[in-house]
Amino acid sequence: MAYDFDFAAIFQYADLLLKGAGFTLALTAVGSVFGISLGIVCAVCRAWAIKPFNWIAAVYVEVIRNTPFLVQLFFIFFGLPSLGIRISSWEAAVLAMVINLGAYSTEIIRAGIQSTMQGQIEAGESLAFNRFQIFRHIVLRPALQRVWPALSSQVIIVMLGSAVCSQIATEELTSAANFIQSRNFRAFETYAVTTAVYFLMALGIRQIFNLVGRYIIVGRPQTGRGAA
Repeated sequence: MAYDFDFAAIFQYADLLLKGAGFTLALTAVGSVFGISLGIVCAVCRAWAIKPFNWIAAVYVEVIRNTPFLVQLFFIFFGLPSLGIRISSWEAAVLAMVINLGAYSTEIIRAGIQSTMQGQIEAGESLAFNRFQIFRHIVLRPALQRVWPALSSQVIIVMLGSAVCSQIATEELTSAANFIQSRNFRAFETYAVTTAVYFLMALGIRQIFNLVGRYIIVGRPQTGRGAA
């Protein structure tokens, strides 16, 4: 049976798709900043066995990494109101993404921290570095350098997983695609375009993380004969 493709029917809703993509990127940006920050705190507690926070972080990581993101989202959006905590769909989506990314980034960053050699820390102490300076320059930054590709990939995975936020009426890209498909009944064209938009966003986020890693985490590359 022949099928007549009609992508023009999709591009009539281009503004809605762009709005949904912007919503998804905003969710990802906020979730990444707070999720990675949470991951750093929990990673330090676990790597340095800071009691009792290391046990709390360990339980948190195991619970989140062994339960579906959709269930976590439903628990926050539908479960918390039962305790009198009412939040909007946007707040629930952000909180779910922060908690989910925080758990996965904890283990990624912890691996980087634990790969720091004790001799490097002792060298910092011999140079009269205080604890904060040792943590920032000798422990955290090199650790992030080592795990930055894995951390970047995890952020993209969380961004793609944000599609399930449409289940709580969050106005992100998948929600926009579902609305468009319900109006024009062009499922193939709608989700083909949506797939392409997700693909482009993933490439864009990876490029941003590459630039941040190159110029901020690792440092501006050297130029001239000494450059590798």
